[in-house]
Amino acid sequence: MKRAIVLGCSGSGKSTFSIQLHNLTGLPLYHLDNIWWNSDRTHISREEFDLKLNELVNLDRWIIDGDYSRTYEKRIVACDTLFFFDLGETLCMDGITERVGKYRSDIPWTEQELDPELVDMVKNYDKVKKPLLLSLLEKYQDKDIVVFHTREEAEAYLESFRK
Repeated sequence: MKRAIVLGCSGSGKSTFSIQLHNLTGLPLYHLDNIWWNSDRTHISREEFDLKLNELVNLDRWIIDGDYSRTYEKRIVACDTLFFFDLGETLCMDGITERVGKYRSDIPWTEQELDPELVDMVKNYDKVKKPLLLSLLEKYQDKDIVVFHTREEAEAYLESFRK
């Protein structure tokens, strides 16, 4: 594994997994939320984001954490390993609820309350983003694709690096 992407619904555990994978492998880690968002909750332009993403995917080694469905295919083409957190709405809602008020290194602010837009995104993930991602997984079967249906499966995968 030299180039890994971590995809899945908000609250699924992508960033936590990515940080642990980075610590175990030494691969450079890039959180797309830290690229897209400013600390005042504004964001950079799509053009600037795309330029920064192009720079990242052209590097030799990386972990790129973040769903950002508009850029799925660009990242899938560039990666050798894809991790997909397919945990379902309930676990993801729990995930976004539990992180309110907690500092996180993967986003440039601390959520003080549950964001209604984020709640809608989680509730619609299986209908809107997941079908697109599944079709791309089918298209790019040459990649090393790891799907997690529970956080325990993700932890067991990480444990294999610790041995």
